[in-house]
Amino acid sequence: MTGAIRHILLTASSLLLLVWVGSASAQTIVGSQHDLTVGGNAQGSTNNTDEVCVFCHTPHGSDIAAPVPLWNKVLGAPGSYTQYSTLQTPTFDSTEAPVGSVSLACLSCHDGTQAMDVVLNSPGSGGYNAAGNQIDQVAIGNMVGTPVPMLGTDLTNDHPVSMQYGGGGATAADPPGAFAGTLGDPDFRAPIRADVNGNPVWWVDSPVGTALTRESTDMILYARPDLGAVQPFVECGSCHDPHNSASQGPTSVAFLRINNTASQICTTCHTK
Repeated sequence: MTGAIRHILLTASSLLLLVWVGSASAQTIVGSQHDLTVGGNAQGSTNNTDEVCVFCHTPHGSDIAAPVPLWNKVLGAPGSYTQYSTLQTPTFDSTEAPVGSVSLACLSCHDGTQAMDVVLNSPGSGGYNAAGNQIDQVAIGNMVGTPVPMLGTDLTNDHPVSMQYGGGGATAADPPGAFAGTLGDPDFRAPIRADVNGNPVWWVDSPVGTALTRESTDMILYARPDLGAVQPFVECGSCHDPHNSASQGPTSVAFLRINNTASQICTTCHTK
């Protein structure tokens, strides 16, 4: 083996090792605050199951009315939350729909009204209950830590959710691409629209990633028809990625879509 070939092989091996190490150390659900098994970092944990995903998702018996795929939790009633608009803040010029979409799924843990391990379809056979079963009544209870991460049902001290983006203006009738019309509030950046399986999707490009391409590091907007036209809404999942636990930025805030250095979570949408 020549020295040149040996150098190439060693370099390739080093690169493969770096890729493997990077993948192994990447933070996702396993071991995170969203992992309620004993290997996680949540407020409570259980030995009753090692299934990390079951606390939110199920392959069978999911709630088909839930706004997220294969949802395995009992959802709260949309009208049971006190919303930001009740503060009558004069600068809040978007219209809110009842709490719904992915925000309702997030709140099924984060409003503190039920134990974090209440699921529709428990692990194993014969564990389905439409009213919900608790996987471990002893080890896992309701979320604690007011006002974060247990938000409660009074959402007036939180960033508004289930609100039309930018004061409204963008709808499914607009062509794909960057919104070229006028938003109700000019202090918001134009959303971008595409179609997935014939359905409109919207997002706001963040400083991270590829422009005009919908990625998990963008601020994701959610299509809802509640106010007469299908249009983009801001929800919990707009700023948070529940499947990426990486601590973002110097303040180590987990589950943000990007780090918030220089408030770039805010300035991605707000032109301030």
